Amino acid sequence: MSVFDYNARNQQGEKVSGTEEAESSDVLLTRLQMRGLFVTSVKQQTQAAVTKAGDKAKAKIVAQRANKMTHSGVKEEDLTLFARQLATILGSGVPLLKSLNAILRQVDSKKFYDMVTKISSDVEAGFSFRDAMAKYPKIFTPLWVNLVETGEASGNLPLVLERLANYLETRAAFKRKIISAMVYPIILFSVAALAIIIFVLIIIPKFTDIFKGFDIELPLPTRILIAISGFARKNIMYLVFAIIAAVFAFKRIVRNKQGKRLVDSFVFKIPILSDYLHLAETEKFTSTMATLLESGVPILYALEIAERSVDNVLVQAIIKNVNDNVREGRSLVQPLEEGGFFSPMVIQMVSIGEEIGELDKMFKRIAAFYSELMEVKITRFTAMFEPLMIVFMGIVIGGMVISMFLPIFQIANIGGK
Repeated sequence: MSVFDYNARNQQGEKVSGTEEAESSDVLLTRLQMRGLFVTSVKQQTQAAVTKAGDKAKAKIVAQRANKMTHSGVKEEDLTLFARQLATILGSGVPLLKSLNAILRQVDSKKFYDMVTKISSDVEAGFSFRDAMAKYPKIFTPLWVNLVETGEASGNLPLVLERLANYLETRAAFKRKIISAMVYPIILFSVAALAIIIFVLIIIPKFTDIFKGFDIELPLPTRILIAISGFARKNIMYLVFAIIAAVFAFKRIVRNKQGKRLVDSFVFKIPILSDYLHLAETEKFTSTMATLLESGVPILYALEIAERSVDNVLVQAIIKNVNDNVREGRSLVQPLEEGGFFSPMVIQMVSIGEEIGELDKMFKRIAAFYSELMEVKITRFTAMFEPLMIVFMGIVIGGMVISMFLPIFQIANIGGK
């Protein structure tokens, strides 16, 4: 298909010019004549002119999109929308390169726009879609890269991308539900903490100044609060610095593999929190395995990707052990059971899935069950947290108020006598 510039006149004698693609000049001439045009000239563009025109078109798109982009980073929503749009356009029979260029018109992130533009250029240069995406490991995780590779190899890229989009949407919806459930408890806790800070740093010192004008012995609770307030006010900068240093040190420890192992081990020993972490890690592992196996990724690759997808070092070690055992020809069940992390129900359902050859469906059912169970537990926790937080605020703040008013009662009694 070549590109031609043409000049013509319409039936009113007006000049008409334009640029069109056609197999040859004769084909274009016939097409224009059928429109009622009298063609005066047809000239084929050189490759340089075509490239220049394409560059101008791309530059025009960039300029148009720059005014409509809403953020600079890459959000989960950008990736989810990209997977969904690409699956839909490819499923309609549009070639990959044209699909990527079509999606560029709808990208809202400047960084993601530049990335997709480079991927499109690499694909046009002859790279596979998988290799073009693999250049950006911080954005496109091993899950993305391996699923795309499987889709390209099997010729089912639209179907694989659709499953990936479903997975990303499910995880995003799950996160939103958890975050929504935790918003109210966090607000309550923040209000309580702010009230205590204001009381200690502002209100108690005012009462202290009042008490200095009276020759009375302050009650023990009042003296304790005044001492705490005095210490906090004198060392406020040191306390802030200590908190910042603690956060910085914690981040450094977590970046170290051995340090992260110690932190993860400690977290799993916290009674209530450990239950939620068990549920969350189980749901993430099973949902990732379900998506990978359902898309045709071999089980060894699926386990490697799942190992890198989970956040807890202890769970990663268990999955790595499972992978090593499967590579040696053993089943999934025994090393999963030996790890001691996954519940008997998970072990039993995986065993059944192996026996009947439907591991992907079984992992999908486990993930759905744990996702629902997690939501129920979070909802119950927030319902229980509200009255507990109110009681806590009543005891702590109420106790502080009473402690500060005890000397006033003493002063009132002395004055009455």
